Amino acid sequence: MRAYEVRETDPDYEGVVRAERDRPTPAADEACVRIRACSLNYRDLAIASSELVYPGVDLPVVPLSDGAGEIVEVGDDVTAVGEGDRVATPFAPDWLDGESTPAKVARSTGGNLDGALTEYAAFPAESLTTLPEHLSYEQGATLPCAGLTAWRALAEDGDLGAGESVLALGTGGVSTFALQFAKLHGSTAVVTSSSDEKLDRARELGADETINYEETPEWGSVVGEELGGVDHVVEVGGPNTLEQSLQAAAHGGHVHLIGVLAGSAGEVNPSLILGKALDVEGVIGVGSAAMADRMTKAIEATGMEPVVDRVFDFDEAREAYRYAEAGRHRGNVVVSVD
Repeated sequence: MRAYEVRETDPDYEGVVRAERDRPTPAADEACVRIRACSLNYRDLAIASSELVYPGVDLPVVPLSDGAGEIVEVGDDVTAVGEGDRVATPFAPDWLDGESTPAKVARSTGGNLDGALTEYAAFPAESLTTLPEHLSYEQGATLPCAGLTAWRALAEDGDLGAGESVLALGTGGVSTFALQFAKLHGSTAVVTSSSDEKLDRARELGADETINYEETPEWGSVVGEELGGVDHVVEVGGPNTLEQSLQAAAHGGHVHLIGVLAGSAGEVNPSLILGKALDVEGVIGVGSAAMADRMTKAIEATGMEPVVDRVFDFDEAREAYRYAEAGRHRGNVVVSVD
């Protein structure tokens, strides 16, 4: 079968190499999925690039955590799913329910386990998530990491409710899902970007307020003082943007730490956390299979559609990596395996 492997790290992604592998045979508790589409996240860029650092990776590895397809074979003990079911792959296949523990998130798809950039992949059947009927495989492939990260931060950890407010930094995969989940819950959404074009698209998706952070570098004080602060900040930038995010948060608000897109070095003044009684939490391990099930049920009930910026052919996988790293996308970057 066709697959890709990350064989070595390289800043231009030359270490992402086409390979031929045997189709996996599912164990008794597993299901074999014919992957139809998969999507890229910042974490996937980190794994493949020597300019970024991502721990706990065993090379060579089939990359990408996020994929979608149909089940073509199940193990002898599997009853919850069957052949023909449309499913999304798991990020942390051992985290089925309950609180996160080191053991539950020790193994990750596309990290120290083979991932979704392949024609066929086997996963524990209980870790798979059934796709909403209205979603294409390309849309479904955005759910396991980008979608579930935003859902967990806001709906699970943050207990987001109607009438609250959410600030999403940028318009990448996680941030766009955060915008969509905010509107799904009846919340106010604020979006930042350096691109007016991307901000226009955010308003089309329902953003109530938008801020160009190049034109307004002190956007945190603008949100905090002029807009009254927000209940939730989906913080994907890291230390270089965290100070602004703390300023933007309302008293007693939540700051959900997710990424380091703006760099991992920087200093943070804790006085804002103490003075505002902020809840600052790291979103580690993405989320459990039970969380993914609740997310997809909400998506199905509301008809929400994930945003796919561009779909690359299987032979263009390296180009997909480079396009995602350039940051030109709004929403998610997808690779078709068909």
